[in-house]
Amino acid sequence: MDSFISNFDPVAFSIGPLIVRWYALAYLAGFVLGWKYCLRLADKVSTRPNKEDIDNFFTWAIIGVIVGGRLGYTLFYNAQYYFSYPLEILQVWKGGMSFHGGVLGVMIAIIVFANTNKINMFRISDLVCAAAPIGLFFGRIANFVNAELYGAVTTQPWGVVFPGAGELPRHPSQLYEAFLEGIVLFILLWMLSRSANTKTGTVTGVFLLGYGLFRMLVEFVREPDAHIGLIAGMISMGQILCIPMILIGLLIVYAAQKEKCDDAQSV
Repeated sequence: MDSFISNFDPVAFSIGPLIVRWYALAYLAGFVLGWKYCLRLADKVSTRPNKEDIDNFFTWAIIGVIVGGRLGYTLFYNAQYYFSYPLEILQVWKGGMSFHGGVLGVMIAIIVFANTNKINMFRISDLVCAAAPIGLFFGRIANFVNAELYGAVTTQPWGVVFPGAGELPRHPSQLYEAFLEGIVLFILLWMLSRSANTKTGTVTGVFLLGYGLFRMLVEFVREPDAHIGLIAGMISMGQILCIPMILIGLLIVYAAQKEKCDDAQSV
């Protein structure tokens, strides 16, 4: 059985000098659909954050994702290069975004916004985390289209030959992540969001825990960054960054069950 050959055009369309890439459309779809989903969830409860709060937080979330994602990539994955060429940190269009950095950026945005508006921060984070898999799904599909962040060489019949990655088929790890981090995690958080027994903070903790576990699992078949490789020859940078994410997720879930998140106005 012949392997699938990835030959997608990363450019969705162009109008004169304006070039629109699938990656940009993925970000746009993730933000808009995530925002709409948060509004829908907020409309089902009588406590804040309400729909107006979500509208006001939307800009904060975008800034947190973009700034945090870019700075996270700079510090976690290519610090030496960007310290030598600091102006390139601003050139987001050249690629290089870290999900873990984006999470940190949004967490800071949530804490500041919650304190400023006197809202329980875990009620905001529960809504944001419930919607996050939507953006993750579209982002991973864009990674696949761009033929980036692909997996290790495989003999499995569903292996994909990616341009610029040699002639051997590789795991389509982007699609694995789109399924696990996007679809599976969304369904799990949707079920928790619908349950009247789910305590404040639980969705946030389960999101961090679920993403960390899924990402760590897929990293075993994902090609490590060429300029980093495997740390100590056994663990990737992505897996290292997932460890605190998993631990924090467990801690938040535990605190939520002890009802310590219900009155958390700030940190």
